[in-house]
Amino acid sequence: MTQQNIETVANKADRPKLIVAVLLAVVGAVGFHLLADQPMALRLLSPLLGVALALGLAWSTDTGKRVVAFGEESVAEARKVVWPTRKEAGQMTGIVFGFVLIMAIYLFVVDKSLEWLVYDVLMGMKF
Repeated sequence: MTQQNIETVANKADRPKLIVAVLLAVVGAVGFHLLADQPMALRLLSPLLGVALALGLAWSTDTGKRVVAFGEESVAEARKVVWPTRKEAGQMTGIVFGFVLIMAIYLFVVDKSLEWLVYDVLMGMKF
Protein backbone atom coordinates (compact mmCIF):
# COMPACT_ATOMS: atom_id res chain seq x y z
CA MET A 1 0.00 0.00 0.00
CA THR A 2 1.41 3.37 -0.98
CA GLN A 3 1.25 6.30 1.35
CA GLN A 4 -0.31 9.41 -0.12
CA ASN A 5 0.88 12.89 0.71
CA ILE A 6 -2.04 15.05 1.76
CA GLU A 7 -1.37 18.77 2.01
CA THR A 8 -2.98 20.43 5.00
CA VAL A 9 -2.74 23.85 6.51
CA ALA A 10 0.29 23.43 8.75
CA ASN A 11 0.27 26.77 10.52
CA LYS A 12 -2.70 27.34 12.85
CA ALA A 13 -2.63 31.07 12.07
CA ASP A 14 -3.10 30.30 8.37
CA ARG A 15 -6.55 28.76 8.79
CA PRO A 16 -8.37 31.96 9.73
CA LYS A 17 -6.55 33.84 6.96
CA LEU A 18 -7.61 31.26 4.36
CA ILE A 19 -11.20 31.32 5.63
CA VAL A 20 -11.27 35.11 5.41
CA ALA A 21 -9.76 34.91 1.91
CA VAL A 22 -12.55 32.59 0.76
CA LEU A 23 -15.13 34.87 2.37
CA LEU A 24 -13.66 37.89 0.57
CA ALA A 25 -14.01 36.12 -2.77
CA VAL A 26 -17.60 35.15 -1.93
CA VAL A 27 -18.44 38.68 -0.81
CA GLY A 28 -17.05 39.99 -4.10
CA ALA A 29 -19.27 37.61 -6.08
CA VAL A 30 -22.33 38.47 -3.96
CA GLY A 31 -21.54 42.17 -4.37
CA PHE A 32 -21.73 41.76 -8.14
CA HIS A 33 -25.33 40.57 -7.82
CA LEU A 34 -26.30 43.11 -5.17
CA LEU A 35 -25.09 45.96 -7.37
CA ALA A 36 -27.42 44.98 -10.22
CA ASP A 37 -28.74 48.56 -10.56
CA GLN A 38 -25.26 50.10 -10.76
CA PRO A 39 -23.13 50.65 -13.88
CA MET A 40 -21.30 47.56 -15.15
CA ALA A 41 -17.87 49.04 -14.34
CA LEU A 42 -18.83 49.32 -10.67
CA ARG A 43 -20.39 45.85 -10.66
CA LEU A 44 -17.22 44.31 -12.11
CA LEU A 45 -15.09 46.10 -9.56
CA SER A 46 -16.74 44.15 -6.73
CA PRO A 47 -15.65 40.61 -7.71
CA LEU A 48 -12.29 41.82 -9.00
CA LEU A 49 -11.56 43.59 -5.75
CA GLY A 50 -12.82 40.63 -3.71
CA VAL A 51 -10.65 38.14 -5.61
CA ALA A 52 -7.62 40.47 -5.51
CA LEU A 53 -7.91 40.90 -1.74
CA ALA A 54 -8.51 37.16 -1.29
CA LEU A 55 -5.43 36.29 -3.36
CA GLY A 56 -3.32 38.84 -1.50
CA LEU A 57 -4.39 37.46 1.86
CA ALA A 58 -3.99 33.84 0.75
CA TRP A 59 -0.53 34.60 -0.64
CA SER A 60 0.59 35.79 2.79
CA THR A 61 0.05 32.30 4.24
CA ASP A 62 2.55 29.44 4.15
CA THR A 63 0.19 27.47 1.90
CA GLY A 64 -0.10 30.40 -0.47
CA LYS A 65 3.66 30.75 -0.67
CA ARG A 66 3.97 27.04 -1.47
CA VAL A 67 1.36 27.39 -4.22
CA VAL A 68 3.28 30.30 -5.74
CA ALA A 69 6.54 28.33 -5.54
CA PHE A 70 4.82 25.35 -7.21
CA GLY A 71 3.56 27.63 -9.98
CA GLU A 72 7.06 29.02 -10.56
CA GLU A 73 8.51 25.50 -10.70
CA SER A 74 5.77 24.46 -13.16
CA VAL A 75 6.59 27.37 -15.45
CA ALA A 76 10.29 26.51 -15.29
CA GLU A 77 9.53 22.87 -16.22
CA ALA A 78 7.22 23.95 -19.05
CA ARG A 79 10.05 26.04 -20.52
CA LYS A 80 12.20 22.90 -20.69
CA VAL A 81 9.71 21.16 -23.02
CA VAL A 82 11.04 20.57 -26.51
CA TRP A 83 8.20 21.30 -28.92
CA PRO A 84 8.03 19.54 -32.28
CA THR A 85 8.82 21.45 -35.45
CA ARG A 86 6.05 22.24 -37.91
CA LYS A 87 7.15 19.34 -40.11
CA GLU A 88 7.22 16.88 -37.19
CA ALA A 89 3.78 18.02 -36.02
CA GLY A 90 2.41 17.57 -39.53
CA GLN A 91 3.89 14.08 -39.78
CA MET A 92 2.50 13.05 -36.39
CA THR A 93 -0.91 14.42 -37.33
CA GLY A 94 -0.84 12.46 -40.59
CA ILE A 95 0.06 9.27 -38.72
CA VAL A 96 -2.83 9.82 -36.29
CA PHE A 97 -5.30 10.47 -39.12
CA GLY A 98 -4.05 7.39 -40.97
CA PHE A 99 -4.44 5.24 -37.85
CA VAL A 100 -7.94 6.59 -37.26
CA LEU A 101 -8.91 5.84 -40.87
CA ILE A 102 -7.55 2.28 -40.66
CA MET A 103 -9.36 1.70 -37.35
CA ALA A 104 -12.60 3.11 -38.77
CA ILE A 105 -12.42 0.74 -41.75
CA TYR A 106 -11.54 -2.19 -39.47
CA LEU A 107 -14.44 -1.46 -37.09
CA PHE A 108 -16.82 -1.03 -40.04
CA VAL A 109 -15.81 -4.45 -41.41
CA VAL A 110 -16.14 -6.11 -37.98
CA ASP A 111 -19.52 -4.45 -37.39
CA LYS A 112 -20.91 -5.50 -40.79
CA SER A 113 -19.50 -9.02 -40.35
CA LEU A 114 -21.16 -9.41 -36.97
CA GLU A 115 -24.37 -7.92 -38.32
CA TRP A 116 -24.33 -10.43 -41.19
CA LEU A 117 -23.51 -13.32 -38.83
CA VAL A 118 -26.19 -12.49 -36.26
CA TYR A 119 -29.05 -11.30 -38.47
CA ASP A 120 -28.56 -13.25 -41.70
CA VAL A 121 -26.94 -16.50 -40.60
CA LEU A 122 -28.21 -17.11 -37.06
CA MET A 123 -31.62 -15.40 -37.14
CA GLY A 124 -32.34 -15.65 -40.86
CA MET A 125 -33.67 -12.07 -41.03
CA LYS A 126 -33.27 -9.89 -44.11
CA PHE A 127 -33.34 -6.10 -43.94
